Amino acid sequence: MIWIIPVIVVVIIFWLISIYNSLVRLRNTRQNAFADIDVQLKQRHDLVPQLVESVKGYATHERELLTKITQARTAAMGATTIDEKIKTETQLSAALQGLKVAVEAYPDLKANQNFLQLQEELSDIENKLAAVRRYFNAATTEYNTGAETFPSNLIASSFGFHRETLFDLGQERATLEEPPKISFS
Repeated sequence: MIWIIPVIVVVIIFWLISIYNSLVRLRNTRQNAFADIDVQLKQRHDLVPQLVESVKGYATHERELLTKITQARTAAMGATTIDEKIKTETQLSAALQGLKVAVEAYPDLKANQNFLQLQEELSDIENKLAAVRRYFNAATTEYNTGAETFPSNLIASSFGFHRETLFDLGQERATLEEPPKISFS
């Protein structure tokens, strides 16, 4: 009968270790998912200066917008934490969205082969970014669920696991959810 207490203690210890290891795996999966985002962001950061230079020749009075894009890219490249990167990348996405709108006023630019290729590459990168953001958000949601549900939340709070931020589009979401405007004029 005396052996029951040590067995129960050992089972509880292994159970706690299992929960802790599960939280570590979830955190590492989230960090790995963000590494995938980083790869796509690097490609986008490399492409933005080329796109800006291509537009400069045509859109001389859009200097403010081009400056805003350049500043947003610089801020995004300088971000160090995941939360900073999420914030600055959202700002860069919004600036690039403004560029897409501004380009509509320049038919010669829209027909320029170099610009079309850059725009296609950027569109491809944005599609890949959307996919890895979904994966990152799924990994983050799974991590948050693990860190916040009982009984793992008791261990999570003891070892510094806390709710993490999703890669939300913020204000950009409103413009993306708007249906496209079609005009035949």
